[in-house]
Amino acid sequence: MEEHKLRILTKEVTELARKVGYFVNEEIQKIGEQDVKEKRSNDFVTYVDKASEETIVQKLKNLFPEAGFITEEGTASEEKEFMWVVDPLDGTTNFIHGIPSYSISIALRRKGETIMGVVYEPNADECFYSWEGQPAYLNDKEIKVTASKTMDDSLVATGFPYEKDETIDSYLKVLKDILMVSHGIRRLGSAAVDLVYVACGRFEAFYEIGLHSWDVAAGAFIVQQAGGKVSDFSSGDNYVFGRQILASNSHIHEEMLKIINKSM
Repeated sequence: MEEHKLRILTKEVTELARKVGYFVNEEIQKIGEQDVKEKRSNDFVTYVDKASEETIVQKLKNLFPEAGFITEEGTASEEKEFMWVVDPLDGTTNFIHGIPSYSISIALRRKGETIMGVVYEPNADECFYSWEGQPAYLNDKEIKVTASKTMDDSLVATGFPYEKDETIDSYLKVLKDILMVSHGIRRLGSAAVDLVYVACGRFEAFYEIGLHSWDVAAGAFIVQQAGGKVSDFSSGDNYVFGRQILASNSHIHEEMLKIINKSM
């Protein structure tokens, strides 16, 4: 895809993400217990997730009919050379509890490589985005990861896996080890937001296990375009589908991997 076409497409996707974000915020006052369904233990879905995804998919089909889809709620799932990866509401648990940290996440991949990422956080009206060959932006201003060189100058974000299996004890051990050597840990509840906060310098790193492609594809790309580094826990590149991710400002990446792999 030519650069100018990708740039125009990115602009249209940011406008779509904003539109969906406005809808999500309008619905937060209307959500009741009867509107919340549990897909699996502590993993929720609402009519807002589904309506948002339907809107996104239909618009993306119109914008770029050659692309297939990976979507959280299964609205569309067709494999092609170009693939949209869509999370219509990342942070549903926050949303149903009225906690203002959730987002819309949309990525475009070509032959297995991400070439565009858009994450919109509607509560702060912050739209993070980038496309192939370009820097990362927040509301039209270029953003960069921080220059912090060590863990003791770093603030780290994480999330907790839905599956409370045998990994939880080792995960908590990593949490303790990071707390001992850093400015602290934050858990916001939206992986896409955590990732773009690394990209714009609010966090030095984010790590988590158990995530899906729609949680991380857009945000991870934006981190990279902002000068950061993203990997799985083996320092490889299987972080979109491998269900484990570490994103950092690049300077503390190896230090983070050592802490994680000591216990995980």
